[in-house]
Amino acid sequence: MTGLTPLSDIVNSQNPNAVYSELRARWGQVAPVELMPGVNGWLVLGHAEICQVARNERLFSHDPRMWREYTSGVIPPDAPLAALLSPLENAVYADGEKHRRLRAPVEEGFDGLDEHRLRRTTEHICLGLVDGFSMRGEADLVTEYSAAIPMLVMLSLLGVSAEDREKLRGTLLAGIESYFADDSMRRMLVELLRQRRAQPKDDLTSVLVRHPGLRGDDEVLHAMMMIIGMGYEVTGVWIAMALRLMLTDRRFTARLRGGRLGIDEALDEVLWRDPPIANMIGRYAAVDCELAGQPISRGDTVILGFAAGNADFRVRTNDPWLEIGNRAYLSFSAGSHACPAQRAARLIARIAVETALYSLDDVTVAVPVERLTFTPSLWNRHLTALPVRFTPAQAAHR
Repeated sequence: MTGLTPLSDIVNSQNPNAVYSELRARWGQVAPVELMPGVNGWLVLGHAEICQVARNERLFSHDPRMWREYTSGVIPPDAPLAALLSPLENAVYADGEKHRRLRAPVEEGFDGLDEHRLRRTTEHICLGLVDGFSMRGEADLVTEYSAAIPMLVMLSLLGVSAEDREKLRGTLLAGIESYFADDSMRRMLVELLRQRRAQPKDDLTSVLVRHPGLRGDDEVLHAMMMIIGMGYEVTGVWIAMALRLMLTDRRFTARLRGGRLGIDEALDEVLWRDPPIANMIGRYAAVDCELAGQPISRGDTVILGFAAGNADFRVRTNDPWLEIGNRAYLSFSAGSHACPAQRAARLIARIAVETALYSLDDVTVAVPVERLTFTPSLWNRHLTALPVRFTPAQAAHR
């Protein structure tokens, strides 16, 4: 099909929900969209339909080698889309028994985390970043704060030293292509896992190297990369968007002065209305099938439209007051591939938002909210910057 709506136009629209409504009116709950010139996919818009895809790996595989355009070379190796498709030996790209075997060590590692220790680690990292700009009286809470926090926390949990974390920080913040391709990160992680094989410590890398489910250093390395990837961008987007709400929306700004809605409600509203992953690629039709009346051919790619699914009138209202406490959003996905670190991610995000709000005196956004912009993306609405002003630390403590 030609003349389809580009997925990038939807995500980067001023009103994505209006575009989702137009697609539903034309196509139903599953719409064909253009991913890049000459490459199309199916965008799943309905909440129930997304759950159907996410919970049926027999029909919808996670292995990108099932995708016809990928294996046939239609997608150039240097295309941004290709950076997401190099299958690693971790649970993200596996199905069935292999997925369960590769996911178990990561899941057990996060389930066994000491939350008091995680809180201390996150607070230390957040306060360290705030200290870097607190005396200036101004900062960008995206590039100088929210984008770095989850990745630094995950590296710390893995046992990466503070010095090495700083070395990796610049590379990982440069873009997702660097995350997948950077050799220095790979070498550093390989050396760390070898050290932990020889002398285990109390960190996630030691959990992984000791786990019988992981077979050899490659699988351990790819599990480590999966853990870093979980905190690489998604939680950072969540933090930034929650800070935006807390600092610009009257329902939340009042909370700083004793109002009704607080950080947890802001975090939930972001997950409903601006999920960190608006669209997730990673499902490929293993057989010819039908989904919500659309004929899906073997080898087609299926994109989970989390933002559209969260806006599905069948699962939510347009009254945010009625949604308080409702966590039926799809922002962590669904089924066996749902995020294994949801509890840790929320704790990290909450501490990050809390630390910024209560460490910076009289903090306000430095530009009108309508001038805040988003980085062009197929997958999320990521704030380009969140410039703020506040009372410099020295003046605040005279």
